[in-house]
Amino acid sequence: MKTRQERTTGLLAFVRTVEAGSFSAAARLAGTTPSAVSKNVERLEKRLGVKLFLRSTRSLSLTVDGTAYYERVAPLLRALDDADEALEGAGRASGLLRVSIPAILGVALVDALTRDFVTRYPEIKLEISISDRHVDLVREGFDVALRTGQVADSDWIVRPLGNLPLALVASPAYLDRAGYPQSIEELGRAAHIRYMLGARAYPIAFANGEILNPAGVFDSDSGQAMRTAALNGLGIAQLLRFAVEDDMKAGRLIQVMLDYPLALVPAQALHAFGRFPPLRIRLFTDFVAETLAAHIVKR
Repeated sequence: MKTRQERTTGLLAFVRTVEAGSFSAAARLAGTTPSAVSKNVERLEKRLGVKLFLRSTRSLSLTVDGTAYYERVAPLLRALDDADEALEGAGRASGLLRVSIPAILGVALVDALTRDFVTRYPEIKLEISISDRHVDLVREGFDVALRTGQVADSDWIVRPLGNLPLALVASPAYLDRAGYPQSIEELGRAAHIRYMLGARAYPIAFANGEILNPAGVFDSDSGQAMRTAALNGLGIAQLLRFAVEDDMKAGRLIQVMLDYPLALVPAQALHAFGRFPPLRIRLFTDFVAETLAAHIVKR
């Protein structure tokens, strides 16, 4: 019995490590420590008489034997997990869920999450970080990160949530002072509030493929800061349309360049749990997709 239990523990540790990408992420998934996961995998390797992973201080990768072994055992363990979840049902999903949400998406999501998601799944404990910084999922211990724009993090699993429309907006005070731009040339000469992605300003991309890189009078890596600057009359800001819809309805901001549609911005959820994330993550990303559905535009 003990040998069988040790085998099962080693198999679980091995498969979770492969799918999570590291001992740390596998430990977080299992509710244990990275050293415990590593030791379980080492015992499994010793019993099998082969190396399953190539280890270094900065990376972890499967050996040829490890790949072949994973392809045989992973479907078996996944079938067991699916059977357990089918019996438990979505309402039994539980555990801590740490999420990073950009501030501009928080406008639409935090209200829905705190009102509906926690009611629907009371055994899932939400921990939400509102930040436009691109967090490191594994090192910082986040389960999911929501992002807009193109994702360069090829190490993560990306779930597309849809494409969101942008709007160029400015306050009535600014437009009364500087005038309404009627062409891309006039838009280029206007005062701009720009979004900074790293050390670069995010360009204005039009649906026809044309790109404008205007000079900025105010730059920020926060969509909320850009909105505030636009409300205070500093210039024209390119923001997600749903984030400023209430401002436009109230007349606090006015959309410009309506005859020049902008390119859509993809929204996505990222996680580091491989192809088969925990149930709580699948439920969360389903809920976010459902909440954003009203704002998504089909290509």
